[in-house]
Amino acid sequence: MRNTSSPGTAQRATSQPKQERSRRTKAQILQVAAETFVEQGYATVTLQDIADRASMTKGAVYFHYANKQALAIAVVDGHYGRWPTLVEQVRAMGLPPLQTLLGILDRTAEAFHTDAIVQAGARLQIERSLIGADLPQPYVWWPELLTEFIAEAKDAGQLRPETDPQTLGRVLVSAFFGMQHISDVLTGRDDLMERYVEMRDALFKGFIVT
Repeated sequence: MRNTSSPGTAQRATSQPKQERSRRTKAQILQVAAETFVEQGYATVTLQDIADRASMTKGAVYFHYANKQALAIAVVDGHYGRWPTLVEQVRAMGLPPLQTLLGILDRTAEAFHTDAIVQAGARLQIERSLIGADLPQPYVWWPELLTEFIAEAKDAGQLRPETDPQTLGRVLVSAFFGMQHISDVLTGRDDLMERYVEMRDALFKGFIVT
């Protein structure tokens, strides 16, 4: 039977697997880079380190990322890209405001505990002066988001009437990011979830209406 497909169709069919392979390779490099940044920090990591760990040639890494700075920026972008999706997933559960807020905090803590890109993004933000790139301003988005849910929980009668949503939102952000940093420094985040639960319960104890 004669093949009636056009040359353009065949070319697209051939390019799709190549594009998927390229996407997977790029994602693998990013994951390996994140793991390496977490362990060694920005200053000491080289592209050769990342290539060796990914079992690739240095040229393969260069094909997707021009230099170490570009990789660091991509990791930080990946870090910040996690949060909108996480928030929407919790929102979609249709929980009351306080449970939505706690669900977001719980999942964020778990991400800092297990996700190398989240961990690396946090470390790279601390080391931003070494990277020499215009990285997103850290900690700015979180207070506004948490304040929104705290205000909704207060309006729903789940938090005490005297609760100041903006103050509690700022305190939560300071406590959370301080907690995860201390856990990282002291235990490599091995005790992060225990520290998080301790922090969460202590902060909310005086605000929740029982």
